[in-house]
Amino acid sequence: MRIRTLTLAAASGAALLAAGVLPASASGATPKSAQEGSVSAADLLAKVTSCSQISNGKYKTDDETSATVPVCGKNGAVFWKADMDIDCDGQRTTNCNEDRDPWYQDDTAFHQSDGKALKAESLPYVVVPSSSSIWNYSNAGIKGGGVVAVIYNNKVEYAVVGDTGPTKIIGEASYATAKALGIDPDPATGGADSGVTYILFKNSKVSPIESHSAAVSLGDSLAKQFLANN
Repeated sequence: MRIRTLTLAAASGAALLAAGVLPASASGATPKSAQEGSVSAADLLAKVTSCSQISNGKYKTDDETSATVPVCGKNGAVFWKADMDIDCDGQRTTNCNEDRDPWYQDDTAFHQSDGKALKAESLPYVVVPSSSSIWNYSNAGIKGGGVVAVIYNNKVEYAVVGDTGPTKIIGEASYATAKALGIDPDPATGGADSGVTYILFKNSKVSPIESHSAAVSLGDSLAKQFLANN
């Protein structure tokens, strides 16, 4: 988990513009299409237009910004709307290592079925704030391996809850999540400054956590249920 400064965020502007013209299919080991499953981004977003705040306070999107992001509750899910910082933590890979990521850590809060850390470069995962007086994710039915629908630029990418971050900052996902959504995945200068919606489905768990196809299958089913119940 990194705490991106506003300086880095500003530096990423040109890269973000470049990323915006890349096809979503340029996703390497991640799924070729960021529109996963049968539920559209528009249908999901229509259910999260208003917020019933369940957090005791609000979160910052970056270390130097003010706290403006609440965690909101819905039937069967929680959600927030924030930015996307890039998490490259976990197993060392070509693009996620100490040389590419100034904040690199070789572990993640949750692990693969073989006990190893997750692989940020190839596994779409989302970071949740560590439990604090603001909000305790586990008390809200959110657990490691839980399914998350990440929505950006009218695209849906299914990810898992894979890591935890600072107690006062929200809005972060793995290299693979960003790349699949057409967001610059560079851990030092990439990310999106706004416009990302995270819908976390309560009491869900992908098994094994490292199976993205399992996340997509379960996510699509839970998304349909979410639409029916809200």
